[in-house]
Amino acid sequence: MNQRRRRIYEGKAKILYEGPEPGTLIVHYKDDATAHNAQKKAVIEGKGVINNRISELIFNRLNEIGLPTHFIKRLNMREQLIREVEIIPLEVIVRNVAAGTLSKRLGLDEGTVLPRSIIEFCYKNDELGDPLVAEEHVTAFGWATPQELDDIMALSIRINDFLSGLFLGIGIKLVDFKLEFGRLFENDTVRVVLADEISPDSCRLWDLQTSDKLDKDRFRRDLGGLVEAYQEVARRLGILTESNNGERSKPVLVKSD
Repeated sequence: MNQRRRRIYEGKAKILYEGPEPGTLIVHYKDDATAHNAQKKAVIEGKGVINNRISELIFNRLNEIGLPTHFIKRLNMREQLIREVEIIPLEVIVRNVAAGTLSKRLGLDEGTVLPRSIIEFCYKNDELGDPLVAEEHVTAFGWATPQELDDIMALSIRINDFLSGLFLGIGIKLVDFKLEFGRLFENDTVRVVLADEISPDSCRLWDLQTSDKLDKDRFRRDLGGLVEAYQEVARRLGILTESNNGERSKPVLVKSD
């Protein structure tokens, strides 16, 4: 890594650096794993590489079908070039199946299929624990305008449709996932685009047949095997191939253009 690059921001799982051109940033995926608002921490070797590749594949697919994102291209095994956006301070949670905090709040058994997909908003503030908020809070406090909220809802629904189909095709159930959005300024226009990442760090992914967890719940709940679960998702997506040099060989990342 070029240490002379100007660091813009460091989060729990990624570092943002100044990009090569105005209006661009470089995002570096770390191996750090956090849970419970960073109260639980660990470094898990290889996690950042896998998340970078999975997020690259998904963002490329979303761009191809006309869903706007901040993603430009992958630079290397740990880094992506992205458009600089003004992050809207919301975490958008899309839920298809009851799990996690939704199950606790409403007393639902984990695995209960919801009557329809539900979109929730959380205010991005680590000190407050990213509290759940209503649409009225979002607009009243100016975190997003009513039009931006409409755009976020519409994009979230389309992303859910795409991701559900993508994962279903490789034998994985998309239980829920977190999205973040940003304002992209282009000349005199501003539009809402998908930002951050989509990976097993930000999705709940269950094997369709066994319901085995293939996501960060393996770390949250001390189940172990986090990298192996992430590798399994990458393998099914075609990002990893198995080496033929013996049964103890490691998966090999597939090169992409």
